[in-house]
Amino acid sequence: MENISSIMEEEDSKIFSKEVIDEFRSPHNPNRMSDADGAGVADGLCGDMMEMYVKVDGSRITKCSFFTDGCGATVASGSRLARFVEGMTIDEVSAIKPIDLVSLLGGLPADHEHCAALAVIALRNALRGLGQRSEAQR
Repeated sequence: MENISSIMEEEDSKIFSKEVIDEFRSPHNPNRMSDADGAGVADGLCGDMMEMYVKVDGSRITKCSFFTDGCGATVASGSRLARFVEGMTIDEVSAIKPIDLVSLLGGLPADHEHCAALAVIALRNALRGLGQRSEAQR
């Protein structure tokens, strides 16, 4: 069994950056947030699904979590994005592009760059939910 793990690890390191592998193996905040202020979902053409959840205080993201049924690159994208946006303002988070997340992950193979886009789209959808909530409260 150890031999199989080391072979898989060696193969993964040929394809994915250390950052992607670390995020996949030890994801940050991989859970659905029942008391989220905003929640968003995105479905990828590859069949992966990403959910992003945010808690806010004023205009600042205080907590972010994710849930996915996707591949390792999708898990890594959700994990890194959730960790990255905590403490940022909604405006700062709104400006994040998928290529920014790809860079944070130390790159992704071209056939997995859509995983970063999936996470960013789900987060943008969660932020849209905040706007709707704010308008409904007025």
